Amino acid sequence: MPSYRVTLAVGALAPGTAPDAVLPEAARLVGELTVVEAKDVQLLRGVPCVVVRYEAPTDEIAEAVAEHTVDGFARVASVRSSAVTRRDGGRWTPVV
Repeated sequence: MPSYRVTLAVGALAPGTAPDAVLPEAARLVGELTVVEAKDVQLLRGVPCVVVRYEAPTDEIAEAVAEHTVDGFARVASVRSSAVTRRDGGRWTPVV
């Protein structure tokens, strides 16, 4: 089954949200719909980002998982931007 990643550029945290709660919440949201393979926090171009890798059978389902994650994530932090990528051999390809 193909691997996908959803990358969320994190904005302001919701009141009462601890910074260390952000990554587990993103992974929990993905895990509601599919298998989480990995999770990480990265600093991309100076912006903190949550990255969750997961399984999905098609691009359409991968996008639905990402949409579910973005929608639910708004409860803990604002999302400045999001992107979905698919593992193709040794590289990550944007899902359009």
